[in-house]
Amino acid sequence: MKKIKGIIAIAAIMMLSAFTTVSNGYKVGDIATDFNLKNVDGTMVSLSDYKDAKGFIVIFTCNTCPYAVAYEDRIIALDKKYASKGYPVIAIMPNNPEIQPGDSMEAMKQRAQKKGFTFPYLMDEGQKIYPQYGATKTPQVYVLQKTSKGNEVKYIGAIDDNYQDAKAVKTKYVENAVDALMSGQPIKETETRAIGCSIKS
Repeated sequence: MKKIKGIIAIAAIMMLSAFTTVSNGYKVGDIATDFNLKNVDGTMVSLSDYKDAKGFIVIFTCNTCPYAVAYEDRIIALDKKYASKGYPVIAIMPNNPEIQPGDSMEAMKQRAQKKGFTFPYLMDEGQKIYPQYGATKTPQVYVLQKTSKGNEVKYIGAIDDNYQDAKAVKTKYVENAVDALMSGQPIKETETRAIGCSIKS
């Protein structure tokens, strides 16, 4: 009987942990730890490399998700608009390339070259970084601001409110967040629901 109760207790703990892992990851106001990931050009990239940055637009994205592909031009536009103002885009590919071969490093290199990415496109090798952030979708954005405490999470979620048509977008969540940070104003929407493909692990 004790053995059965013990098994039930272990099962209950495992079930609980399965549910609690869903809520793991950064919340708005948390400090994001740095990383050191390989870029498509072969270099290793960390947030600490960007001495003059005021913050970062960290985007988990990939080659193979239709949602991510639909946003590529808008991600490039974000980097072109904000990198010079101190908020560069840092793109991270979180999928397991063994499960998703179209997201291999070679495929990432080809995609970055074809699209003319102006930002680092990093592989989350071993899939250690996206769980820290709590990312579940591609694309999913984390806007960080440099503070005395470190890189503080200021916004989590979608790029905007219309993945299908850039011209039909009514609310540009990421732009609004970065604009607010640059002007010292509070961000009106600090969290939205990211719409995209599930990260393949």
